[in-house]
Amino acid sequence: MKTTAHHSKTKKPFLTQLLLILGLSLLLAAESYFGYQLYTLSAQQERLKEDYSTANNITFGVFSLDLWRDKLSNIVNRKIKSFKITDEQKKDLQEEVEKQLHGMIDEVVAQFDKPQKSLGDKLKKFAFKQLVEPKELHAQVPSFARTIVNRINAPRAIKKLKGIATTEFNELAEQIYDSTATAHSKMTRYLFKKYEVNSISSFNSHLEHRLKSIRKVTYNYAYAMLGCIVAVLCLWLPLLKRSHLHTPLFVMSLLFALVLLMVGCTVSIIEVDARLSSLELHLLGEKLAFSNQVLFFQSKSILGTAQVLIQQPKPDSVTVGVLILLFVITLPILRITARGIHLLCHPPVSENKITRYLAFSAAKWDMADVMVVGILMTYIGLNGILQSQLSDLNIKSDTLITNTVNYTSLQPGFIIFAGYVACTIVLSYLMKNVACPPKEAVK
Repeated sequence: MKTTAHHSKTKKPFLTQLLLILGLSLLLAAESYFGYQLYTLSAQQERLKEDYSTANNITFGVFSLDLWRDKLSNIVNRKIKSFKITDEQKKDLQEEVEKQLHGMIDEVVAQFDKPQKSLGDKLKKFAFKQLVEPKELHAQVPSFARTIVNRINAPRAIKKLKGIATTEFNELAEQIYDSTATAHSKMTRYLFKKYEVNSISSFNSHLEHRLKSIRKVTYNYAYAMLGCIVAVLCLWLPLLKRSHLHTPLFVMSLLFALVLLMVGCTVSIIEVDARLSSLELHLLGEKLAFSNQVLFFQSKSILGTAQVLIQQPKPDSVTVGVLILLFVITLPILRITARGIHLLCHPPVSENKITRYLAFSAAKWDMADVMVVGILMTYIGLNGILQSQLSDLNIKSDTLITNTVNYTSLQPGFIIFAGYVACTIVLSYLMKNVACPPKEAVK
């Protein structure tokens, strides 16, 4: 009877532990699925944003000589085609022609009034004096000027003048050239083919719609992951008095935290997006406009930031990148592993100095919490600087109007990484006060 009762008591805790592990395994699988989807969608969002910023980069817009040339050419050509001499302009033109004709007559008369040395010149002067009366020539100037103005203003002459002006201007415009037009043409052809669109407007509309839907889904996955870890931590409350469940529950909690760490380090944490939303320049009575010009875009995860720093040729950048890898990513993984070993393994493995140090005393070297504060402070500072700098670019005058916008934001990766840090704080408390006897905890 005693043996049967003993087996029954032993079997019951085992079944309880097994059910707990199976239930938490399903929840862990759900958290892992949410994390994988978040990682996939975040990478997809980053690629879409990079393509979007490339296609709308200010280098191919406001800073492109080719685009300015095309826009100015269109304005000037329209002005030339619509050119028409008004009555007031005709009057001013006739006065100018009369002035020039009177000047020519006075110059000719002055030349003949000069003393002549040769016989031929003297004969020309005598004939001019006898046959030509300067006053009569001056009296005929208005009719000559009117005839000239009418000839100039004839439809055929105006058309010919427009053709000459257009040809000369186009030849001058063709001399203005930079390499952005060719690069932009190749780039847009590639992106249009990639996204199956045929214009920049449809390209922008297509990507904006996809980015909006992805942004909503990624946050939902992030909140779902946090919901999973909150459910696990809340499970400790009813199980505090069941010491036989503490070890499996703590080990499973560590696995949940590990998933948060991996996703939080590989998913985008901050996105810097500064744009010139519109630029309007009033020139020759017409509006020359640019819109949606990306000034700067960058989106990185913690791991991506470390990789970029390590790839830099500067020793200080490499040092910072290595420190991030070591104290923000590697050490937290080692600490989670050491805590699991301490609970699951028998001495001497569980009581090994290295294992105990990593499990209990290495918290002062774990910089994950510092990284959260650093990211938040970086976001606040960077956002403030961008707002200040972009506001200086906002211009409103009679000839020029510019508007800027700042889309810099924290991304789901920051939420997940901050959730991991909060989770480790709770797990550290549970490790020292619940999962392990107080005497074993090393301060």
